[in-house]
Amino acid sequence: MRGTSRLANDAWEALLTAHAVLIKELEAQDVWHEVSIREYDVLYTLAKCGEPIRPSELHRDVLLSQPALSRMVDRLVERGLVQRTKDPDDRRSVRLSLTERGAVCQRAIGGRHAVGVARTVGATLDDDELLQLESICRKLAGRAGSGATVTPMIKNNRHLSITNEEAAR
Repeated sequence: MRGTSRLANDAWEALLTAHAVLIKELEAQDVWHEVSIREYDVLYTLAKCGEPIRPSELHRDVLLSQPALSRMVDRLVERGLVQRTKDPDDRRSVRLSLTERGAVCQRAIGGRHAVGVARTVGATLDDDELLQLESICRKLAGRAGSGATVTPMIKNNRHLSITNEEAAR
């Protein structure tokens, strides 16, 4: 029988492997068009916020280094998908938000991506397993004292760009 330490490390390795396999499969789907999956993550995070946020707040919620995120934001601004506005609370800082074009792009890609996720993950796991996976992941993401502050990717059990009925199609 494996001890707790071994079980934890085996579970961690399985989680990382599953994540890598799923990301590769999702990246290969024909849904991204004008943005990469990482750029979409930035657009999605900004869409979730609903109001302009500081770059440090965006950095907290995406899996990129600060320099890489800064370069990506520069590219998204140049392409007209993200805008910078002066921070009303701190003249030295800016806030980031989606442009109208960025919001349209995020919603279009988000709907296709959500269908792809539903097909990819839903083809492997049944409803009970999906609920169990969601519960375990939320428990890991929300552990007390972890210092992690990643915003949940789903609000009210609904993807921002797609309904459950659309995902089931």
